[in-house]
Amino acid sequence: MSADEQEEQRSVREELSETLDVALRGPHAGLVKALEGVHAADLAEVLLDVSERDAWQVFDSLDLELSAAVLAEAEDSLREDLVEQLTPRQLARLVQEMAPDDVVDLLALVDKAVADRVLHSVDFELARDLRELAAYPHDSAGGMMTTEFVTVTLGARIGDAIKQLKQEAEDAEHGEGLFVVDEDSRPVGYIADRGLLTHSIHETVDAVMTDAISVSVTLDQEDVAHQLLHYSLQEIGVTDAEGRLVGVVSYDDAQDVLEEEASEDILRLVGTSPQLQTRLAIHRRVLARLPLQGVTVLGGLVTAWLIELVLKSQSGGAELSAGADLLRFIPIIIGLAGNVGIQASTILVRAFATGEVESDRELSVLGSESLVGLVIGLICGGATFAAIFVSGDGADSLNFGLAIGLAIASAVTWAAFLGCLVPMTCRRIGIDPAIVAGPFLITVSDISGTALYLGVASLLVGV
Repeated sequence: MSADEQEEQRSVREELSETLDVALRGPHAGLVKALEGVHAADLAEVLLDVSERDAWQVFDSLDLELSAAVLAEAEDSLREDLVEQLTPRQLARLVQEMAPDDVVDLLALVDKAVADRVLHSVDFELARDLRELAAYPHDSAGGMMTTEFVTVTLGARIGDAIKQLKQEAEDAEHGEGLFVVDEDSRPVGYIADRGLLTHSIHETVDAVMTDAISVSVTLDQEDVAHQLLHYSLQEIGVTDAEGRLVGVVSYDDAQDVLEEEASEDILRLVGTSPQLQTRLAIHRRVLARLPLQGVTVLGGLVTAWLIELVLKSQSGGAELSAGADLLRFIPIIIGLAGNVGIQASTILVRAFATGEVESDRELSVLGSESLVGLVIGLICGGATFAAIFVSGDGADSLNFGLAIGLAIASAVTWAAFLGCLVPMTCRRIGIDPAIVAGPFLITVSDISGTALYLGVASLLVGV
C-alpha cells in the first residue's frame, strides 16, 4: 500500500472517530445516521480505541449485516468484549451472516455451553460444517479454510459451469473461480472466472481447466500460505485423508497468516507476546515482557559478582569503594535498558507498519509504554535491591541496595520512553523508523541509561 493510500485510510478513520464521538453524545437516531455507509474494517479499528460501553452502544445500533462484518474484521480483544454482551439468540442470528471460518474463530471465544446453543439454533448443514471446522487445529489448513466454494464435475460444459457459479456464488465466500472434481469429489482442475468468460459456453471444462493444486487439511497454515504465494494462486483447495475437496483457502487468508506469523516472530524475538501490545492493559504488557527482563537481571547479578571477584583479587581482598560498587552493576543497566528500549521500539515500528498506531494515538501510546517501563523498572530494581540486601550486611547494604534499585528503575523508565520517542520522531521527520530505531536506539539508550544510572545512584549513595 502506498503512502498516499495509507494517509487516506488514516484520514477516513480519524474522521469516523470524530463523527462517532459526537454521535455518541446525541440521540440514537443520530448515531444510526452517522454509521450509514461506514466500512466494517474502518469501524472495527475505530472501536478498539473507545470504551467498552461506547463500543457496545455503537455495535448495538448496527444492522445485522454490518454487525456480522464488524465481528469478522475485529481483533480478538474487541470480539471478546462484544460477544460477552450478546445473547445466544443474537449470536445465532449473526452466525448465519458470517463465513464458516470466521464463525469458528468467534465461537472459540465463548463458553462451550453457549457455542452448543448457537449450533443448535442454526440450520443442520451449517452446524455440521462448523463442527467439522472446529475439529481442526487453529493453525492448520483445516483451521483457516472455508467450506463455502463452488465445484463442477468433469465433463460439464462452460455454460453449465457459469450457470452453477451464478446459483452458488452468493453463498460462497470466495468467487475467484471454481474447482473441477471427479465423481469421488477429488480436485482434478481449476478454472478462474476469466477462463469461464473467455471460452465458448459449449466447450467442456476439461479442455480449459488448469491443474488443481491442493494441500492436506493437516498442513500448517504458514506452509499453506507459502504454497499460495509460490504458485501465484488466488485460492487453493484443501483435501482430506481420502483426497476429497473439503475446503478452500484464499489469497487474502494467506496474507493474514503471513502477517500474523511475521508479527509473532518479531515480537517473540524481542521477548514479548504476539498481540496488539499498544492496546493491551498495562499489567498484561508487563507480564508479557517480564520473563526476558528476569533473565537479564539474573545474568547481570552474576556478572556483577564476577566483576567483584576480579576487583577484590586485584586489591588483595580489600572491600570495594562505593564508586567501584556502582560500576559493577552497569551490565544490568545496559542489558535492561537495551531490552526494554528495543521492545518498545519494535512494537512501535510494527504498529506503524500495520496501522495499529496512528498519529492521534502517539501520545497515549508514549505515556502507556513509559508506564510499562516504569513498572518493569520498579520490579527489576526491587529484585536487584533484594539480591544486594540479602548478600550484604547492615545499613550500608540497605542504603546501597535502595540506591541501585531506584537508579535501575529510573534508567529503565527512560529507556522505554526513548524506545517510543525515537521511532515517533523518525516518523514525524520522514525517516523510516525501522532503519534508524534499532542501532541508534541501542547506542543512545546505553549511553544515556548508564549516565542516568550513575547520576541517580551516585546522588543517593553520596559518591
